[in-house]
This record gives sequence, structure tokens and C-alpha cells, in this order.
Amino acid sequence: MSLISPMFGNKARAALCGTLLLAAIGVGTPAQAQGLRAKLAERAQATAAPLPPGVQKIADVPYGPDARQRMDIYLPSSSAPNPSGMRTPVIFMVHGGGWRNGDKAMGRVVDNKVARWVPRGLIFVSVNYRLLPDTPVAQQAQDVAQALATAQQQAAQWGGDAGRFILMGHSAGAHLVSLINAQPALAQRLGAWPWLGAVSLDSAMLNVPQFMRAPHLPLYDDAFGTNPVYWHAMSPFHQWVSGAPPYQFVCSTERPDQPCLQAQAMARHVHTQGGRAEVLPQPLTHGEVNAELGLDSDYTRAVEGFMASLDAVVAQKLGR
Repeated sequence: MSLISPMFGNKARAALCGTLLLAAIGVGTPAQAQGLRAKLAERAQATAAPLPPGVQKIADVPYGPDARQRMDIYLPSSSAPNPSGMRTPVIFMVHGGGWRNGDKAMGRVVDNKVARWVPRGLIFVSVNYRLLPDTPVAQQAQDVAQALATAQQQAAQWGGDAGRFILMGHSAGAHLVSLINAQPALAQRLGAWPWLGAVSLDSAMLNVPQFMRAPHLPLYDDAFGTNPVYWHAMSPFHQWVSGAPPYQFVCSTERPDQPCLQAQAMARHVHTQGGRAEVLPQPLTHGEVNAELGLDSDYTRAVEGFMASLDAVVAQKLGR
């Protein structure tokens, strides 16, 4: 049962929900909220740290004509195929930012992940995509799918294995990755090969209709509008098809909107139809779920355990 009275209209309930969320993180006045947004915007522009030794970067590889349709490739020094012809697995990362902000070079997107996995012999691809308000979420999913297809088509040039891609995304990026993983034909129509699975880092938008019918922040209205048909089309829960690759849903237990409930419901939905999905709750904030992945921790090792379970070569690279 909602704690917000049904006597409120949708906009009033959304505003009240936003006020409660700001209060929960210690922001009580409009001036304080504005200050927080400024700090968040400043942090969002923070770029990655210097590359670890032995890591190479190919910046701004295009997958479309728009300036946002670019990806960065992080390569281990030994990414060329070995004498047996074995090529390197690839982690394909999609940043968050509320479908409106964010960048592939943000430190919390790449730093710890690159430092952990590229020296171990994996390739890491970080992707930009076009954003709101100019590009609707459906087209953003198309951008990510096109980036995936392009990265797979070019993977051999980097010593990468087109058949050993693991999708990963945080927040809005986790929603986009979860949607593509649920409905592989979206990317395959654009030329993508089958991939191994997906790691979804703290998405609250796995069941879009359910979320949009409950009190929510206005940013979700900007992204998903008011049309239930569109909600359904953008909902990983509703778009999942039998035979879709496995999922790992990482979720924050610290968020007021309880994304673990959606993750658990999505995993049950997949299980009941014969698919594979697991949920990894973490006592981390929404941002920490992204930034701390790659640090030497039980959290990172649990994600690596899932990735290793998808493929023997990935397991070998991760020392599993």
C-alpha cells in the first residue's frame, strides 16, 4: 500500500515523492537541492584517471554520424590473438545519467573496472549514446544496440572475440542493457552476434508499467511519458523472450525506491519461463554500485563469479 494518499494527483504525488527522496539524503530546502544538483552535475563531468600500466585506449570510435555515437576501447597490451587463435573477451559498458546526462569517460564508469579487468586480459568498451530531450529512450536503445553491433564487427581488429561479449550498464544504462538483453532481436537486426549475458547495475526500471503507475520522480515522466503502450515496449520485464542470455541484477539496498524488489521480481519472471537470472543485493548507494565495482571486494568477486560462469575463456582470464 502506498504511503502517499491517493487524494494527491499524479504531479503532486511525484513532487512529494521527490521531496521525500531529497529529505532521505539530507537535502531539505530548494537552495540545498539546487546545490546538490550542481554538485552532481560537476561530478558527472569528472573524467577518468590516468590509464594503468599496460592498458591502451582507442578513443571516440564512431558507430554512427552523431558526435554522441562514439565509444572508447580499453585494450590489454596482450590483446592480440595468441598462437592458438584464442581472442579476448569484451565487457561492453553503458553509462547512466537518467537518460539525459552522463559520459563514457566518467571516472566512476571506467576507472576501477578498467584497472581490474583490462590487465587481466579483457577488453573494456565504454559507450556514449544520444540523450534526452532530443533522443527518446527507444532511440537510445537503438544507439546502444548499434554500438554493440559495431563493436562486435570491429572486435577482431583489437584482438577481441565477437562471440564473447558481456553487456554491462549502470542506472539508465542498466535499463538499456537489460532491455536489449531481454529482446536480443533488437540488436541482432542491426548486425549483432549473440552475446554471453548482461550485468545490470542498479536499474529501477525493469518493470516500467509498474514503476510508472506508482509515485515517482518527474525525470521518469520525461523519459517514459504517459503512454502505457510505450511503457510496455520499454520494459525489460515485458519484452523478455525465451532464450535470452542470462542476467545478473545488482541492486542497492540503500535506495528509498527499493530497486531490489524489481530485480527479484524480474529474476522470478525469467526463472518461471526457463531462463537464468540472479540478484546480487549490495549495501551500497546507487553511485557506489557503479564506482566500487572493480575494487578488490566480495562485491567485485561476486560479479566476476557470474561473468566466469558464462564462458570458460572469461573464467580463465578472471582466474576462476
